[in-house]
Amino acid sequence: MSLRKTLGIVGARGHTGAELIRLVARHPHLELGFVSSRELDGQPVSAHVPEYPGELRYSNLSPEQVAGPSADAVVLALPNDKSGAFVAAIEAGGGDPVVVDLSADHRFDERWYYGLPELTRSRYAGQKRISNPGCYASAMQLAIAPMLDLVDGPVQCFGVSGYSGAGTTPSDKNDLDKLRDNLMPYALTGHVHEREAARQLGVPIEFMPHVAPHFRGLTITANLHLGTSLTIEEAKLRYVERYAGEPLLRIIDSAPWVSHIAGRHGVEIGGFSLSGDGRRLVVVATLDNLLKGAATQAMQNLNLAFGFDEMAGIPQ
Repeated sequence: MSLRKTLGIVGARGHTGAELIRLVARHPHLELGFVSSRELDGQPVSAHVPEYPGELRYSNLSPEQVAGPSADAVVLALPNDKSGAFVAAIEAGGGDPVVVDLSADHRFDERWYYGLPELTRSRYAGQKRISNPGCYASAMQLAIAPMLDLVDGPVQCFGVSGYSGAGTTPSDKNDLDKLRDNLMPYALTGHVHEREAARQLGVPIEFMPHVAPHFRGLTITANLHLGTSLTIEEAKLRYVERYAGEPLLRIIDSAPWVSHIAGRHGVEIGGFSLSGDGRRLVVVATLDNLLKGAATQAMQNLNLAFGFDEMAGIPQ
């Protein structure tokens, strides 16, 4: 039986779609079956993503066309509230592909596996519907999880992301003229990633996101009140032990820099600081919002679904 699997991408014009195409190009067992984009219909994929060789062209596919039996997996790289028609068509069609949704549309649906592998891998049991976590939500959960049993009260998270997180549709959050020399706060209460992280961790999260004039990469600073006093060494050891053997997690002493993580596939966590009584811990996490915050995580989930090495196709 061949190990080759075909992948279709819907919404391939966006930043995340392009990153996913680059990952597929180097994957030993995946090949693109189709890439759907209304704006790029008919254009060669290689003209926009030179890392992907061959003659494949973008096409503008309807939900019914996507639902055909032409791919073993479909990644929906669409804005929030846009995946429903495609999921419905796939489920009504004759095939049964793995579906990975990069939007928030199914992150609160118990019928979908929530795919943050470092924290939820043990919950995967062959599900073919996979919800990819949000970029900020991934960083927050990874920063908080090792301390979860000691958290006492809401966790405050201050976040700053590059403007690629706002997608390609023009808005204030990706307008360079408005962002220049600026830090733009938005959705300061009730952000979907706040609700997502709180739901997954089972603790209240208070998240304050901002967008900055750099293109890619995000940082969150998490402020955790603890029910037990710790030393810095004890706090850091929890992270080292929790993420031992995780190739995409790196624990460091100093606070990680966004510029060091941009373009890389992992997560850096560090900057451990404790209050004098040892009961308030501040920790910083960085990741590339287009990679570990989206495309790389989708590739981990696809590898998991197909039984491949989880790191197949992912540079380390």
